[in-house]
Parts: sequence; C-alpha cells; structure tokens
Amino acid sequence: MDISIHATFLPHDDPDASLAFYRDTLGFEVRNDVGYDGMRWITVGPADQPGTSIVLQPPAVDPGVTDEERRTIIEMMAKGTYAGITLATADLDSTFEQLQAGDADIVQEPTNQPYGVRDCAVRDPAGNLIRISELG
Repeated sequence: MDISIHATFLPHDDPDASLAFYRDTLGFEVRNDVGYDGMRWITVGPADQPGTSIVLQPPAVDPGVTDEERRTIIEMMAKGTYAGITLATADLDSTFEQLQAGDADIVQEPTNQPYGVRDCAVRDPAGNLIRISELG
C-alpha cells in the first residue's frame, strides 16, 4: 500500500488570528482560503511539503453534530483540550525562539521527555495544542 498524509483538520474560532499564527509565526504558506455561508476554511502547510496540509475549519460544522456536542466542542476548545498536532524541526531551540518572538502561547519550553523525544508545546489562537519535536 502507498498511503501518505494529505491533510489534517484543526478547528479555529477566529480565522484571521489563526491565519496570522500559521502564516506569520509558523511560516506556513497559505494554499487556500475559502468562505461559505459566513464561515471560513483556510488551508496552510510547509512550503517544501506541497502534498501535506492543515485545514483550519470552523468547529463542529458537520451537520451530524448536535447542539449539545457543539457546545462541548466549543468548551473543550476554550480549555485547549479538543485538538492538537505534532510537528517536527531539525533545530528546536531556534524554532522555539521564533515562537517566543511571535508571541505564541507557550505551554512548555524545550524539554527532554522521559519517552525519548525532545520537544516543546504551544497553543494556537483557537487553543489547539501544537507539540514540536526535534528530529534526531
């Protein structure tokens, strides 16, 4: 089987703030920015990885989501416990300095984890947890 990761989805509650974070702080390129019915989907990704994207989407827009589930999702986003992603870099210290300079919401400074990776953690404007691991 030949399978690759094409896209992953993260919720946003402020498309402009999310766009600024992923484009300006993380340095991702904007691949698509689509509005529909008062909502907005923004696709971003690393410039050197055109086949891999993050789609920033309005939370709980699936028609199968109930009002109660939607409220729970929004509450979890506000606490920062709903969604996350792990990224990787060759130079974690430099990346972390850039995140600090970009006023990222720092959750954890670069740390040698007991499970064998060195990483840091930040939250995006919607509260999504972003862990960044250092590649060996």
